Amino acid sequence: MNKINDSILPADFYQQPTLELAKSLLGCLIVKETADGTASGFIVETEAYIGPGDRAAHSFGNRRTKRTEVMFGNSGLIYTYVMHTHTLVNVVSGGPENPEAILIRAIEPYSGLELMQERRGIADIRKWTDGPGKLTKALGITMDDYGRSFTDPPLYLAAGKKPGHISSGPRVGIDNSGEAKDYPWRFWVTDNPYISRKNLIKKRVPK
Repeated sequence: MNKINDSILPADFYQQPTLELAKSLLGCLIVKETADGTASGFIVETEAYIGPGDRAAHSFGNRRTKRTEVMFGNSGLIYTYVMHTHTLVNVVSGGPENPEAILIRAIEPYSGLELMQERRGIADIRKWTDGPGKLTKALGITMDDYGRSFTDPPLYLAAGKKPGHISSGPRVGIDNSGEAKDYPWRFWVTDNPYISRKNLIKKRVPK
């Protein structure tokens, strides 16, 4: 069994190119401290959004709004937004004035399990965090986390554990984004039971 490294990741970890960072995030431990307690999980699925040239990105065409403003900041900042009443959480990447981001799509529960089950209201642990809106609810991530840094509590990333194999494929739910819907910029830990879309074709990629 891989040893768990709970050291908070430094700022320079986030200086990688976005596609590389999206893969490097797999296996990292995402931790959220709240008044009710602390919960965490290993990131097992991500999606990269490559800024101005990516039709699926909120910042396509350098679109700069109140919602996307944080994407123009330093890599490693927290970008939260609400979709269909669910809060989603992203890692800002690409560096200042280069608005790119990585959506955290699924995690494998690690600590604070009773708290996560209470928040999700279901018994099956495999369904607590197998989607971007589910994991934020389980961890207690809210819009109050917008603009903070993943290098500091209450919401931060630790090194975690290294995944055995990584797979890639098209991103999910972006059918109206032209050719961008086919970009293989979704990455996940191969055969992990907590990924969000287990029915999609898997393609292993080098780590």
